Amino acid sequence: MADSKSSRRRKYSTSSNSSVDSAEDERRKDLKERDEFANRLRKKDESHTRKVTEASGKKGFEEAAKRLKMELEDRDKIVPNLRVQSRRIYLEKRKEDKVTELEADIADDEYLFHDEVLTEREKLDRQHKKQLLQIARDHEKARELERVQRYHMPQDRKKGEKEEYYEVDDREKLPNSEQKKWESERLASAMYKFGAKDATDKQRQQEEYELLLEDQIEFIQAMTMDDSKKKEKDEPKISESQKKRMDIKETKESLPVYPFKEDLIAAIREHQVLIIEGETGSGKTTQIPQYLHEAGFTADGKKIGCTQPRRVAAMSVSARVAVEMGVKLGNEVGYSIRFEDCTSERTVLKYMTDGTLHREFLSEPDLASYSVMIIDEAHERTLHTDILFGLVKDISRFRPDLKLLISSATLDAEKFSQFFDDAPIFRIPGRRFPVDIYYTKAPEADYIDACVVSILQIHATQPLGDILVFLTGQDEIETCQEMLQDRVKRLGTKLRELVILPVYANLPSDMQAKIFEPTPKNARKVVLATNIAETSLTIDNIIYVIDPGFAKQNNFNSRTGMESLMVVPISKASANQRAGRAGRVAAGKCFRLYTAWAYKQELEDNTVPEIQRINLGNAVLMLKALGINDLIHFDFLDPPPNETLVLALEQLYALGALNHHGELTKLGRRMAEFPVDPLMAKMLIASEKYKCSEDIVTIAAMLSVNSSIFYRPKDKIIHADTARKNFNHPHGDHLSLLNVYNQWVETDYSTQWCYENFIQYRSMKRARDVRDQLVGLMERVEIDMVSCLPETIPIRKTITAGYFYHIARLSKGGNYKTAKHNQTVMIHPNSALFEELPRWILYHELVFTTKEYMRQVIEIESKWLLEVAPHYYKPKELEDSTNKKMPKTMGRATKTE
Repeated sequence: MADSKSSRRRKYSTSSNSSVDSAEDERRKDLKERDEFANRLRKKDESHTRKVTEASGKKGFEEAAKRLKMELEDRDKIVPNLRVQSRRIYLEKRKEDKVTELEADIADDEYLFHDEVLTEREKLDRQHKKQLLQIARDHEKARELERVQRYHMPQDRKKGEKEEYYEVDDREKLPNSEQKKWESERLASAMYKFGAKDATDKQRQQEEYELLLEDQIEFIQAMTMDDSKKKEKDEPKISESQKKRMDIKETKESLPVYPFKEDLIAAIREHQVLIIEGETGSGKTTQIPQYLHEAGFTADGKKIGCTQPRRVAAMSVSARVAVEMGVKLGNEVGYSIRFEDCTSERTVLKYMTDGTLHREFLSEPDLASYSVMIIDEAHERTLHTDILFGLVKDISRFRPDLKLLISSATLDAEKFSQFFDDAPIFRIPGRRFPVDIYYTKAPEADYIDACVVSILQIHATQPLGDILVFLTGQDEIETCQEMLQDRVKRLGTKLRELVILPVYANLPSDMQAKIFEPTPKNARKVVLATNIAETSLTIDNIIYVIDPGFAKQNNFNSRTGMESLMVVPISKASANQRAGRAGRVAAGKCFRLYTAWAYKQELEDNTVPEIQRINLGNAVLMLKALGINDLIHFDFLDPPPNETLVLALEQLYALGALNHHGELTKLGRRMAEFPVDPLMAKMLIASEKYKCSEDIVTIAAMLSVNSSIFYRPKDKIIHADTARKNFNHPHGDHLSLLNVYNQWVETDYSTQWCYENFIQYRSMKRARDVRDQLVGLMERVEIDMVSCLPETIPIRKTITAGYFYHIARLSKGGNYKTAKHNQTVMIHPNSALFEELPRWILYHELVFTTKEYMRQVIEIESKWLLEVAPHYYKPKELEDSTNKKMPKTMGRATKTE
């Protein structure tokens, strides 16, 4: 008996040891495959980003410049003639209308009133009208005669006389004088005035404005931001006339950073890490890379890199620097952003987003091709910027030749200095002129309406100078623009011209560029911007800033695993940053649409860093791909919450990117190659198994620009909605987006087709570019491109394989609840499944407005979850929910094809 027990024990221990060995062998095999795959990637010389520019010769550049110059000259010649012609046609049509109106007036007068009942004055008036009509008819006859008989007899002049015509009234020398004179006489006779006749024009104008602006906001001046005293001694104020005469060289020399050029270069040569503090607009981003280039930091074929937190900033700043250096964008100066690379072999100054630099670490972990790396706008504390701090700090320790510059616009410089081993701080005085701060007496209920009223108030009462308004997003900007245009239209010609220019991320590049164009003479420009204009962009001639005190912020709830983009109050640091935009070219004013008490008591001192409030899935995957496994002890400037970090690791483990030891798998290494969310990366790789990679790539590209594909003009809402419904697929929105793209391809990428179907051509073009990049990446990770259409089940299964976290089921109340956290969510009204209500759905993202809305929804079957994620879903919880009887009106069974 004892012998049998011991034999069984030996047998058990041997089997358990063998299972451990096999698991260990499997792990080693997986790690070996991952390393082999990484080596294959390194050997590939093809790039997975689109080269926007090609190397071009000097001759081609000169010919292009010559053609552009000729085109501009032709336009300058043609436009004045076209204006004259259009004015003549307009006056001819107007004359006919006025003659017809006069005839009708005389006919009505004669029919209604006989000569006996008219007073003497009324008779004279009628006679005057008849004479005018006769003159008009005679003039028309003479005109007809002139058309036939071109020649006329010269006037008989006596000896010494000149053929000159003298105007009786000086005003008649001006064009359209008779019409203006008649209109002013009519207006004068219609106005009823009180008070002394010698009132000044300014007083009269003020009275008119007070009548025009019904609701006015009363502001109280609280303080003045003035950092300009020292600077004003060194540098005289720049008047508007002087500013216009400035060329690029003088503009560069007028920037606050210019006097410190030599000291700055000396400090960079002396110290490896330097913290540069200076306000936005001082010239840090555009000038310092040029100074370093001139000082020889690019002599040995090395590059100077400069990161930006936003795509728009990287593109606009690089374009500006290319103009200043007199080179073509993409040659010596270029930019690199996600899915777009505008650089060449000659590029020495490279602007990029901080996310792009992350990806460069995969192929070049030591940044060997760079001599200087500038982390710009460090105070914004985006997720990628915070991770870059830890990475570049580590590199600087084993690469003493790499110069590292941390550029910040606020007083966080001491914190950055402590993080980088007490690096020295170089301060650049930024604001040239003082800024007066005004607060409202009482809180404003509707800050968009308050913005509109404040803009008109400034426009009516303040001297000329452009206005910058900070709003939270595209919807608010469009609403404010519409309200403002409507008010300005109603006020008519009583106010000066007001040029309204929006700027936000989804706006086409050519429209974004309009904010940098000079303001027309005797007019005012108002820029409606998101917080992109707070730090990343400097707009000339801004004198007035309107700050409602709100911004959109992305927040991640680690308990429910949901992200929400919410409008929240800004911090004091952001408020001061916004106010500082007004003191660039002259003394400015900042109008804050909240009270001074709210500023002191309700606003936080600094914005919470992004790393502490968003999902870290993508960042953790990138760090794992870089070989950083100990994330808990990674050198973060502000460590993220442990719950968020653990959740990101759990999510990557559930996706198969990490093994049970927390090491990156081969699948995880392939996922890291895609500059997208880990869920989408898993979806793209899963398409290989279900043989639908061609379709999935299209869906992924369309999802990346999803927010701006369809548009609804206010005057054609019904037509736009009808056109959108024509693309709807019965199984969900992902397939609707696939329909849109495929139909666009069938029309040979037609612009006209986009207009007819209320689709934004620019967004479709961007989707095509993104798709091309993703196809290149799919080939890079060795996935063949195949399509499964017209079958849609493989496509839906593939999406489920990536987004099995985002599942909701229909509950008894007609609402949806998320599968794991049981949180109530709603289908977005724009969805193809809004009225269908299938039992099981998958959503792409959650948007919190008044409710938690699911956007981009697709119908799935519950059994697919057991197929693609058996480790995450238990059969019991899926069976319990599917076996419940649903009312007939509450939903429909999922269809199989």
